[in-house]
Order: sequence, then structure tokens, then C-alpha cells
Amino acid sequence: MSVETGRLPSEDVRRMFDRISPVYDLMNRVMTAGLDRRWRRATVAAVVRPGDRVLDACCGTGDLAVEASRAGARVVGLDFSGEMLARARRKSSAVEWVEGDVLELPFEDGAFDVATVGFGIRNVADLDAGLAELARVVRPGGRVGCLEITRPRGLLRPFFRLWFDRIVPLLGKVLPGGAAYTYLPASVRRFPGPEDLAAALERAGFGAVSWRLFGGGIVALHAGTREAGE
Repeated sequence: MSVETGRLPSEDVRRMFDRISPVYDLMNRVMTAGLDRRWRRATVAAVVRPGDRVLDACCGTGDLAVEASRAGARVVGLDFSGEMLARARRKSSAVEWVEGDVLELPFEDGAFDVATVGFGIRNVADLDAGLAELARVVRPGGRVGCLEITRPRGLLRPFFRLWFDRIVPLLGKVLPGGAAYTYLPASVRRFPGPEDLAAALERAGFGAVSWRLFGGGIVALHAGTREAGE
């Protein structure tokens, strides 16, 4: 396991995100030309309804959780990086912020109407186990929304590779926790594509899984419904 392979032990991932927390929001804006905010709003619009109880897992600095709260949901934001959560808490007092691991969620079965993950499920050490935990805490008939970077096809692919494989690691050399920006493109390369992620969501107990691509195919939004009897 190493940053170059895009696979790290959970404790190393936690420390990495603690280190980059001061520049995390800035780098999100830079790497996506500010479009990450629009994609988070699209995620909320796809799966969140006013009054829903929502778990935003791997919430980072809280942007997706805050968007869900603005949409009228009752939101719990969970992350295992204390430094990321410290920044999330500054953004909203309406969200309940919880330090915890998506592989061992501290919630009862069916406790939520919706689970969301924004740019975080890629960092979970065991994808299937993490998705199964999300399914466990979502009630039958509830919904899941998963927003994640993916590998574009066609004309954008060479530009994407230049940006993520060359320029982003260079930016990381002048920022706190610079190794994270070598890990980032490597983690995207080894992460399942949209079809395989949809299959993983179905294995976890979500049905009617669909996905949309944004940004010319660099980001995928998956949505599904928690099946009964799983």
C-alpha cells in the first residue's frame, strides 16, 4: 500500500486528511473550477426531500451535509478525520457532526431516510463493506446518493490525465500534506468505473441504481433505493 497505488491503510488516510484539511476546500474549488458546488447541489436534488433524516458519510469539511440541511433535511455529517470535522463545524450548527468510521457506523438499522457520500467512498478501505453499512442504516425505500470522481472516456481523457496525473501532484508539492495529491489521481485510477460502482451498490442492497455524468464525464452521481428485505 502506498500513495502511488492509491491504496493506504485507514489510519494513514485519516492522517492524510487531517494534514490537508487547511487547503481542502480551496483545492476542491481549484481542481473542479468551482463546479463541485453545483455537483453537490445536484446530489441533494436527486435524493433528498424536506424533512428527511440524512446521513452524509465521509463528510469531510461538510459542504454536502450543509447543502442537504439547506434543502430542509435533518442531517448528520460523519467523518473519521477530526481536523476535517473541525472545519465542518464552523459551517453549520444545524448539522449534527459525528466523528466515526463508515465501516462501523454508530447508528441503528434503518435510522436514516437517505445516505449521501460526496468524493469520499473512494477512500474507504473496503468498498463493499462501506456500502453495506450505508445500506444497513437506510430504511427500506430510502435512498442513496454517491458523488465521485471517475475516469472520463473520449476526447476529455488525455486532458483529464494531464490535469490529475501531472498538474495536481505538482500543486501538492507546495501545499500541506502534498503526498495526498499523488494519492488522489492514483485512487481514481484504481476505483471502479460507473458500471462497476452501480453493481457494488446493488450488491449492498440498493435497487433501481442509475448514474449521471458531469463535467464531461469526470464525475459520476449514482442514485438508488434501499430494497426491502435486505
